[in-house]
Amino acid sequence: MLRYFKVDLHIHTCLSPCADLKMSPRKITEEAMKKSLDVIAICDHNSAENIASVQTAAKAQGVVVLAGMEVCTKEEAHVLAIFENVEPALELQDLVYRNLHGENDPEAFGLQVIVNENDEVEGFQDRLLIGAADLSIEEVVNCIHQLDGLAIASHIDRESYSVIGQLGFIQENLEFDALELSRNISYAEAKKRFAEYRRYPFIKNSDAHFLNDIGESATEYLLEEPSFGEIKKALRNVDGRKVGAA
Repeated sequence: MLRYFKVDLHIHTCLSPCADLKMSPRKITEEAMKKSLDVIAICDHNSAENIASVQTAAKAQGVVVLAGMEVCTKEEAHVLAIFENVEPALELQDLVYRNLHGENDPEAFGLQVIVNENDEVEGFQDRLLIGAADLSIEEVVNCIHQLDGLAIASHIDRESYSVIGQLGFIQENLEFDALELSRNISYAEAKKRFAEYRRYPFIKNSDAHFLNDIGESATEYLLEEPSFGEIKKALRNVDGRKVGAA
């Protein structure tokens, strides 16, 4: 039986240098439950190192945690990669790390904290996660699909760090699975402003960097169960699954 599930596919942890240090596995999953979220995805900047900890912490909360990453391409455009489990996310991380240069300056950009499922600090990532990987948008999208993931253009209505903001348009050869809207634009406004891209499903996520932001912008999906496979079907509008505004 199909029913609607509330989904937020863009949440950062304390590994992202711009995220609050309170964005730890337990606190994130507890907040997701408070906000009645059925599915979340952890999408730190250019890294997947905290995903497994959040997934473990979520087992006691009953929320599904998908593996993700927000990759910054060499064009300085952000692309969300969403996977069913952590292994392909770590494969993408290996590619990104090989093409990510520079060292983090905690005083300038913030700490990049690796934590376990008990919110205990395991270490710090020294790579410049806030930087741009030496990978094109096309390379990133193709890699995500080769790993059987979903490629979503981040916050397309923003002037900075979006595909449209950086390039002025979305290339025809970029096969995005969805386009993400920020909380600053309505679906109605987006359909007018981005009418040429209506072939893509529009979705909303919180892009949460702080606990209170989790679930504040989300999307309802008509699914049989809260799972990666069902979300993929909804984005493709098959078997009765579909995307609807939360």
